[in-house]
Amino acid sequence: MIVPVSELIASAKTHCDCMDQVAAKIFFDRHENAIIIDVREPKEAEASKLNDSTNIPRGLLELKIADACPDPETPILLHCGGGGRASLSAYSLQMMGYSNVHVIDAKYDDIKAAFG
Repeated sequence: MIVPVSELIASAKTHCDCMDQVAAKIFFDRHENAIIIDVREPKEAEASKLNDSTNIPRGLLELKIADACPDPETPILLHCGGGGRASLSAYSLQMMGYSNVHVIDAKYDDIKAAFG
């Protein structure tokens, strides 16, 4: 049986700390060492990105995360276009040993408005 991606995302969200864009902005402002990782594709990030974010596409995240975040306790906020890729990414990072991973579970335009 093939599991639909919607079920994979829903399952990942149950294992992740998901927050809306307002809570994420407050979290980011309160954690000086927090990083924001945009897991969208490069063309999406080129069209519009958050000032403080680093783009690491979902497909390369596990290969490149150690360069962007060598400390597994660093607060990480993940976002994408709508929360799905970010949730899958967060779950994967947790399995890798990252302990302070959070998902901005919102549409990109709402995230952009909150973060500027």
